[in-house]
Amino acid sequence: MAAPTTDDPNAPGIHWRRLTSLVTGQAAVQAGSFALLIAMSWSAVQLGGRGAVTAVTLAATLPRALLLLFGGALTDILGPRALLLRATSVRVLVLATGAVVTATTHTLWPLVVIALADGILLGLTGPAAGVLLPHLAPREHLGRANSLFSMVLRLAPIAGSPLGAWLVVVGGLPAAMAAATAGCVLWLGCAAHVTAGMPRPQPAPQQPSLLRRSGDGFRLLAAHPRLRWMFVACFAMDLAFLWPAEVALPLRAAAQGWGVGAVALVLAAFSAGALASAALGAALAHRVPARLKLVVTGAGLAAGMGAMALVPSPGLLAATAAGVGLLSGLNGPALVTAYQQAVPEGRMGAAMSTFALSGIGAAPLSLALFTPVSLHLGVTGTWLLCAAVALMSPIAAALALRGTGKKTTTHPRTTSPKTTDPQSTTPKTTDPQSTVTSV
Repeated sequence: MAAPTTDDPNAPGIHWRRLTSLVTGQAAVQAGSFALLIAMSWSAVQLGGRGAVTAVTLAATLPRALLLLFGGALTDILGPRALLLRATSVRVLVLATGAVVTATTHTLWPLVVIALADGILLGLTGPAAGVLLPHLAPREHLGRANSLFSMVLRLAPIAGSPLGAWLVVVGGLPAAMAAATAGCVLWLGCAAHVTAGMPRPQPAPQQPSLLRRSGDGFRLLAAHPRLRWMFVACFAMDLAFLWPAEVALPLRAAAQGWGVGAVALVLAAFSAGALASAALGAALAHRVPARLKLVVTGAGLAAGMGAMALVPSPGLLAATAAGVGLLSGLNGPALVTAYQQAVPEGRMGAAMSTFALSGIGAAPLSLALFTPVSLHLGVTGTWLLCAAVALMSPIAAALALRGTGKKTTTHPRTTSPKTTDPQSTTPKTTDPQSTVTSV
């Protein structure tokens, strides 16, 4: 990867002021997004049950998945500053309008429309936010910067989930939407500071079409078996996690009379466990064998997910979720590392754009697959089926590790010149809320 661009080419260290702005803005906007997720899911359950929460979640995730790869190409064309500031400004207007509308209309359609618009904007801006860190830290310090940023991804649900539950109790969905708007406004100001002075990319002669460039990552997967198996490993885990976290958990809490607080408690417990093991992994991960991090913890995640479907009380469910989170904090970063190590030189940008779909694209597919099944198997039976699907992740990882010593030399033909991409260092975590972690 080429040396990152900084404000002063002679400055050897991290631009701490801008990095602090990035972390502060992302903490605010992601905590607000998690609060909004809890509030919208719970409101949808109250308005229409299983069908309503499925419709809202699909409206939020499907356009985001479809626009993710195009957002990466637009970032290359417009630059992160232009795309982030424009799209985030529109998002502020969407959320502010949504707060007013939901305060006066108690029907499902505003939730679906707001979720759809929000998903579109997040899909367009996700890649732009992902390229900022390499502008703020030189290559030798990117690990430190990414570690700090990853803490935000873990802490956001811990703060945002209880906030969302509390806002539902005291002010309903409009209060949660107003809080998300405030977080978005803060992120807009921080993004303006972080991206100040970042130049707009020069247009390249004979540049391929946006549609053509969006498919380079898939051609990489087709040509490199180890890369393909690691993609399957992460996709299977995300596919298995999404439906239990976003549909089954609020449905079960409502059916058992546990209340929205139980949903927030379980998600916060998972995130706390993942945060603790991620911090431990930052110090000791290099001493843990790859097979243990990828295969053993993956099998443990599947077993833990099955246990979550069967425990009888919200306290035990939260405790089990914390254990699953502990395993996820080791497994998620290990999946990212193994995937990146399998990427051919100079193809990291296209590979990581496709890799992001393993989290974002898994959401609509998970809902489309498991929601109809739940009509026949019920919530608990479908939750157990998701646990069985999660077992595909350690199996695929084992198949990828089997060929670790073999070097793949085939390079797929793509439509753009060989370039490095600052997104190559953007961390990704296996998390049941991964659909909101890129803002």
